[in-house]
Amino acid sequence: MSLKGNIEERACALACYIIEHRTTVRAAAKVFGVSKSTVHKDLSERLPGFNRPLYLQVKAVLDENKAERHIRGGIATRQKYLLSFEKESRQRKLS
Repeated sequence: MSLKGNIEERACALACYIIEHRTTVRAAAKVFGVSKSTVHKDLSERLPGFNRPLYLQVKAVLDENKAERHIRGGIATRQKYLLSFEKESRQRKLS
């Protein structure tokens, strides 16, 4: 799903995708094949200039993601260490 030519169209498509799927900038960047910096710039700098109502909707989702990111980071860290602990336990049982 690449819209590298028309910046306004890409910005609108990114915003709609993030709003519909309640996803992160990283996830949207991966789907559209652009960098997260491009997504951020399209949404925070370009979109307000030509579609303010859409910008306000996507900003609400991005603000929610920002408020929750420390929780997602904690969950990811916990899972990482649980997996590491499980591997160690299995190796000890085999020894």
